[in-house]
Amino acid sequence: MLLLILTGLAWMMQIMSMMKFLLSYGIKFTSFVYLTSLMIPFIISIIVPFVTFIATIFIYNKMITENEVTVMAASGLSPWQIAKPAIRLAGWITIAHLILNIWIVPATQSMFYSTQWNLRYGLAHLKLQESAFTRLADGLVVYVDNVSGHDLNQVMLSDMREENNQMLVFAQRGKLVSTVHGLSIVTDNGSLQLQGKNGFTTGTFDNLDMDLNLVENDKDASFRVRRIPTWTLLKTVFTQDDFRQHKLTLVEICTRLINPLMDIILAIVCTLILLKSSLLRRRASFAPAMAVLGMAAVMAFYMSMSNMVTSLTEVGLLALGVIGLLLLMIGLLLKK
Repeated sequence: MLLLILTGLAWMMQIMSMMKFLLSYGIKFTSFVYLTSLMIPFIISIIVPFVTFIATIFIYNKMITENEVTVMAASGLSPWQIAKPAIRLAGWITIAHLILNIWIVPATQSMFYSTQWNLRYGLAHLKLQESAFTRLADGLVVYVDNVSGHDLNQVMLSDMREENNQMLVFAQRGKLVSTVHGLSIVTDNGSLQLQGKNGFTTGTFDNLDMDLNLVENDKDASFRVRRIPTWTLLKTVFTQDDFRQHKLTLVEICTRLINPLMDIILAIVCTLILLKSSLLRRRASFAPAMAVLGMAAVMAFYMSMSNMVTSLTEVGLLALGVIGLLLLMIGLLLKK
C-alpha cells in the first residue's frame, strides 16, 4: 500500500515537471501519459528501500506499543525470531528489486528516452498545417500549400537562425524524413536564396536535403547511463576513456547491484533498534526516532561511498563492506 501511494505521488510530480514538454511540443495526452508511465519502474527502484523501512517501523512499533513483543519475548521467542517475518519480506523485496534494477529499469529507461526523442524531434510531433506558416523554431518557418502524410507540395522554408547564413527555399515538392539527427526536408525542383558573409546568392536545384537541426545541444543526451543494458554496462567500463562517463558507469553499477541490499539492511536496522530497546527494563520511547536516525546514517554513508567510487576494485570493496554490515547486524540481532 505504501509503495502504491508513494509511487503514485512521485509519478504525479513527474507529470507536473514534464507538463512543459506536453505544452511545448503539442503531443497527444495519451502519448504523454505513456511516456511518463515509463518512469514508474525507475521511481519504484528509488523508493523501495524507504518503503520497506517505513512499513517495518510502523508494524513493529505498533506491536511494541500494544505489548505484543513483550508477550512474545516472555513466551521464549528471541529478537531474531520476532524479526524474522520482516527480514523474510525484505529478502523477497531485495530479490525483486535486483531483477528490477538489472533488467526492467534499463529496458524502460531506453524506451523512455527513445519515445521522448521521437515525440520531441521525430515525425510524430511535427504537424504542418496546409496553406499556413508553421514556426518550427526561432527563425525557422515553413509554409506548405498541401500536406499528404509526409509528402508536401509547394514548399517555402525560411531559415534565419544564423545571421551570417540566412536561407530562403522554394520547392515544388518535399518530403519529411526522420533521421538519427532529427528531421530533414527533402525538396525537389526549387530555387534557393542565400544571404551570407560573401553576399547574396541565388540558384536552382533538382534535389536538396535540408537538415532542420531542431535537436537541442545536450552533451549528456548521447550518454544516458540508465538506459544501457547491465551486461553492456559491465563490458564498457573497461573500455571507456572519458573520466566522467567512467565514473557515471561505476555509480550506476553500484545502484543496480548493491542498492537492493539496502532493502534488507534497513529492515534489520529498524527491527534491531526497536526490538532491543523494547526488551529493556525501562522501555526506550525514543526508539522510533533512533531507528530513523540509524536509517539516515546508513543511507547517507552508502550514498556518499557509492558516489566516490572510481574503479571496479572500489565497487567490489563497497559491496564487501555492505555485506559485512549486513552480517554484523544479523549477528547483533541473534545475540541475546
